[in-house]
Amino acid sequence: MMRRLLAFAFLTPLVFGFTTELPSAAADANLSKIKLPAGFAISYFAQNVSGAREITVGPDGTVYVGTRNDKVYALPDRNKDGRADEVVTIATGLNAPNGVAVRNGALYVAEINRVLRYDNIAQHLKQKPKPAVVYNQLPSKEWHGYRYIAFGPDGKLYVPVGAPCNSCLPEEPIFGTINRMNADGTGFEIVANGVRNTVGFDWSPVDKALWFTDNGRDNLGDNVPADELNRASGPGLHFGFPYFFAGDIPDPEFGKGKSSNTYTKPARKLGPHVAALGMKFYTGKQFPTQYRNQIFIPEHGSWNRSSKIGYRISLVRLDATGKQATSYETFAQGWLQGQQAWGRPVCLLQLADGSLLVSDDQNDAIYRISYKG
Repeated sequence: MMRRLLAFAFLTPLVFGFTTELPSAAADANLSKIKLPAGFAISYFAQNVSGAREITVGPDGTVYVGTRNDKVYALPDRNKDGRADEVVTIATGLNAPNGVAVRNGALYVAEINRVLRYDNIAQHLKQKPKPAVVYNQLPSKEWHGYRYIAFGPDGKLYVPVGAPCNSCLPEEPIFGTINRMNADGTGFEIVANGVRNTVGFDWSPVDKALWFTDNGRDNLGDNVPADELNRASGPGLHFGFPYFFAGDIPDPEFGKGKSSNTYTKPARKLGPHVAALGMKFYTGKQFPTQYRNQIFIPEHGSWNRSSKIGYRISLVRLDATGKQATSYETFAQGWLQGQQAWGRPVCLLQLADGSLLVSDDQNDAIYRISYKG
């Protein structure tokens, strides 16, 4: 009888259709390496989410995950216990569907070359619904081709197009930009130029200004240039690429004869080559008040620096106006142990309860950071 009970216990997750495996002892040991400020805790929201990149949430609390491979996932948490019930594959065969956003019950997915829409997604999670094509004129170049998308306060869908190179004069005006369009794909327009590669942006809860991270160019040395946190007070600004990086570092080729004062300076210089990605303003009430309206930035981590840096979540504090960055500090670290990384944070998502989700495309996981007090 005991053997039968044990066998049933191990098979129960499969019988009821859960595809997320229970965390292994090694995985839990990794979580114990993460250092957070006093009162904070980190746990797994979901595991076995291959190549997890941008994350968003639907009205019913279901979390959707874009990836760097060909799949999009849904992570329902029906009992609201802070852990996904299962990992549901809702789309396959896509072209690096990094970007996800939800609007009016529809899931928008950004591939490298187009934006798709899955209507009434919450009612069709396991049916692999056929999408509508919203926009199909994005460049197909893979270099800096991962699309991060989000709907702005103006109701428009924002889509960046990174430079198809380390540093080059854009061969078409669309490269090195942040763009927006109507929800139906019409009215496509450029709103920011000179942006080498942003894979994360958000709007200030104070004045609705667009803030975004931007990755600096490679091959200028370990400590040059810094990554950038930028603030766009309005459309039409130029942030320097390919002429200047971090506001004042001229490109050896394209910066000649140019003045850095021509371009918009970063709101804050970040670490060199940290690969700052899916930033978010924290607007919840779970964390202590000193974190309210401040910026959290996942740093994916350097790949070409002699000593690795990043692999953490940083915090940029703003002044009372919400317009000036006053400090830059580490909030969560431990994915990098010595010079060995076991995880790489990508994107953040604030849940309704005020906890913060973090995607990791190396450890194939979604973490949940909460404040216990």
